[in-house]
Amino acid sequence: MHVVIVGSGIAGLTAAIRASAVHDVTLVTKGALADSATAYAQGGVAVALGADDSPALHQADTHVAAAGSADARAVEVLCTDGPARVRDLLALGVPFDRSTDPSALDRYGDDLARGREAAHGRWRVVHADGDATGAAIERTLIDALHRQHVTILERTCLTDLVVRDGTVVGIDVLDLLGEPRRIDADAVVLASGGAGHLYRETTNPLVATGDGVAAAWRAGAVVADLEFVQFHPTRLAVPDGGLVSEAVRGEGAVLRDARGRRFMTAVHPDAELAPRDVVARGIAAAVRDQGGAPVLLDATGLGADFLTGRFPGLTRATRAAGFDWTRQGVPVSPAAHYSMGGIATDAEGRTSLPGLLAIGEAACTGVHGANRLASNSLLEGLVFAVRAADAVAGTRPGLLRLRGNADLRVTSVPRAADVIRASRQTLPGGATHLDDVGAVRQAVQAVMTDRVGLLRDATGLASARRDLDALTAPAAGGVREHEDRALLDLARLVALAAETRTESRGAHARTDHPDTDPAAPASYAWVAETVTRHIAVPQEVPA
Repeated sequence: MHVVIVGSGIAGLTAAIRASAVHDVTLVTKGALADSATAYAQGGVAVALGADDSPALHQADTHVAAAGSADARAVEVLCTDGPARVRDLLALGVPFDRSTDPSALDRYGDDLARGREAAHGRWRVVHADGDATGAAIERTLIDALHRQHVTILERTCLTDLVVRDGTVVGIDVLDLLGEPRRIDADAVVLASGGAGHLYRETTNPLVATGDGVAAAWRAGAVVADLEFVQFHPTRLAVPDGGLVSEAVRGEGAVLRDARGRRFMTAVHPDAELAPRDVVARGIAAAVRDQGGAPVLLDATGLGADFLTGRFPGLTRATRAAGFDWTRQGVPVSPAAHYSMGGIATDAEGRTSLPGLLAIGEAACTGVHGANRLASNSLLEGLVFAVRAADAVAGTRPGLLRLRGNADLRVTSVPRAADVIRASRQTLPGGATHLDDVGAVRQAVQAVMTDRVGLLRDATGLASARRDLDALTAPAAGGVREHEDRALLDLARLVALAAETRTESRGAHARTDHPDTDPAAPASYAWVAETVTRHIAVPQEVPA
């Protein structure tokens, strides 16, 4: 069968390599093959490989970080399949760092170097090239891909899914020359990543515009958990500043306010190693209290030799920004990082649409719940890519369990094309609608950052929805126009989901509803319809 895979991060590459053993595979990617969020991943892969660790302990940490919203089956799959998948990477030749500590072999049973990140109870994050794990994995997988019989289409942008009689049978794309093209498929696997560019400040690469999730929603696939957007606590607070890995705090770096005080000790018992959502909000509060000045990440106590050896990339990045982090704290602030929500799937990546599977950040298995545990994302890409590749030709179950055992509530909402708008609208800030796609993206990012960001409330969310509905997606044209259509589709859905969840849970923080409601559903899900109406469906969706 012909399998089309969209995306070339860890999930897409792994699925393509695995599926190519038995299927005709075409891999489509919007940029160059190495242009993905995977290449930006610094910290490593969280996996219970050590003799002092176990999948059960990893599961427990994942559930704590997820704020009670993760699907137990998905978490079990992630943590129990994980060790075998990392051994696959070792067999492929990923150059994971090795420990020179003679006690490591006794403690862990191997010589792999390990880091610890927020909310982990064990040192279980294996890494490569110090702080360039994702790039090392990406290079190795690309080398392996080139040894397979896979058709690779770079600089080819997904625009829509092709659906016939309720089944996905292909994709529409803009090819390398910007020309529309249709690619037929027996199965489509979306591994197209997240939508960090919904926000002004993000740790994501330029390609992260949610194309796959938006296309799946427009085609009629169920999407879920869209209100849960993780903001990484520590992005270097300079223009175009990049991520400062959580592994730095795992090694002992601390956060200080303008007075030099360690403020996280008063926020959470785990201080700088609290779950990411807690640390991000702690930083936001400290920034507010000191009039907008950024907080400082102080790694000076680790020593210059350790910093340059363990974090060579970050040493170069901070130096390029004008800081010597071996001698001074560096300014950091939260930035949009990861979408826990996406296309609702089962544990094999199957979606509500026959012929369509989704994996990686584009998917929502429920494995992350309301907040992703640090360094679980690369592992997720590996584990569920293999399962999807193995399931792609399998028999579709009569009852498809979307998002596992969660209490899935599916509500229909209108597609963008069904929302009636005036031909000219007023954009947030008073500007009138222009055909300039830059204006549309800037308006979306302004609304999302200011009102659907780290902290939310009813007033801001209601006004965000009004302003987003007032925007008109640009007419179909080049890649930029299609990206902006996707961002606008997803912005409306994220704002709706955030308004619907009238509690605070994990990465979704409502200042007007600061407590978690134990009666609230773990997941809200959405499907596109031409008429807005609430539909009651069983959690097990008929295939």
